[in-house]
Amino acid sequence: MAKINPIQLQKHLKGVSYPASKQDLVAAAEENGADDETRSMLGELPDEEYETPAAVNKALGGMDDE
Repeated sequence: MAKINPIQLQKHLKGVSYPASKQDLVAAAEENGADDETRSMLGELPDEEYETPAAVNKALGGMDDE
């Protein structure tokens, strides 16, 4: 799985109020013009609440290990 640039990811998640659900993250990415790969990776996150942008980056980083 490709790595997502954390800075680019946060641009796609602009306007998200944390804590945020996976659905909130995917919706924000769509609204902010994220590409298909980014939206797909966000869609594969565990269905839980993410407390901070760093928690989203960490969860996505952990997916690379699978």
